[in-house]
Amino acid sequence: MRYAAAVEYAGSQYSGWQRQHHAPSVQGCIEQALSQIADTQVETVCAGRTDAGVHALGQVIHFDSVNERAPKDWLFGANALLPHDISLRWVQPVSDDFHARFSATSRCYRYVIHDHRARSGLMHERVAWSRQPLDADRMHDAAQCLLGEQDFSAFRAAECQSSTPMRFVSNLQVRRVSELVLMEVEANAFLHHMVRNIAGVLMAVGSGQHEPSWVRAVLDSRDRRAGGVTAPAQGLYFLHVTYPPHWQLPPEATRDIFLHP
Repeated sequence: MRYAAAVEYAGSQYSGWQRQHHAPSVQGCIEQALSQIADTQVETVCAGRTDAGVHALGQVIHFDSVNERAPKDWLFGANALLPHDISLRWVQPVSDDFHARFSATSRCYRYVIHDHRARSGLMHERVAWSRQPLDADRMHDAAQCLLGEQDFSAFRAAECQSSTPMRFVSNLQVRRVSELVLMEVEANAFLHHMVRNIAGVLMAVGSGQHEPSWVRAVLDSRDRRAGGVTAPAQGLYFLHVTYPPHWQLPPEATRDIFLHP
């Protein structure tokens, strides 16, 4: 039997999503909990792997089990075994042809920046911090050149293993909410560090370090060295995944707490 599930986690204490032999991972914790409920080894597949320190509100996974359990037993049983900073939000059976990664049509990330001269203690490891004030409107306008299907070589990490740098960005918005600047980007898929590299470039524009036209110049260069630093992991949230309606999965979670506009 195949099951789909949504996962929420704070990534600060983990080496990332992917199972590691030398460090704790989100995948490792979830598989350990599910295997105890199933009374047999369970392996998971996710919609998109996240790096160390990156958080998720609506990561989606699928897993198979030869021993069937009711969705509520998977949900409440696994949550009783998981660490406090990882939680399943829903579980439901799906057909065997559902795939958390390949059935998805888009993924959405949000990058959160606290721009204030003093760092926040309450939001420690939950947001990126900029000492410089940022112009969110300037960042938004500059980002619009990244929409559509384009070559994002200048925004991919050197170790990215994707066979192509082409990605289709369907939405990219930057807005201010009080002391927070929120960048939200949706695409069919993302290259390694692509969102954090976009955030770093836009922060340089928002602080006045570069003109808005620089974003287009970076994109056209197809050279990662043109783009500057990678923004910190702690500001990044895997917000939700979109699937075709026929899968009848629950609506995306939008419980953003302090991230709500």
